[in-house]
Amino acid sequence: MTTAIRSRGMLTLAEVCEELTISRSTFYDWRAKRRAPRCIKLPNGDLRIRRSDLDHWLDDREDAA
Repeated sequence: MTTAIRSRGMLTLAEVCEELTISRSTFYDWRAKRRAPRCIKLPNGDLRIRRSDLDHWLDDREDAA
């Protein structure tokens, strides 16, 4: 199933946290404050983040300096 998720451009919460070098609790804090990238909540309660949503979210946070 992991291969199918990656082939559709979906990341697990663990993959996103690893890429951003943050803890799960930090991600959940950002999510509660509506500062996290858009998430998809699966029927089993797991979260997935589209690669495109994460990339867009990161672009929006880029400094214009």
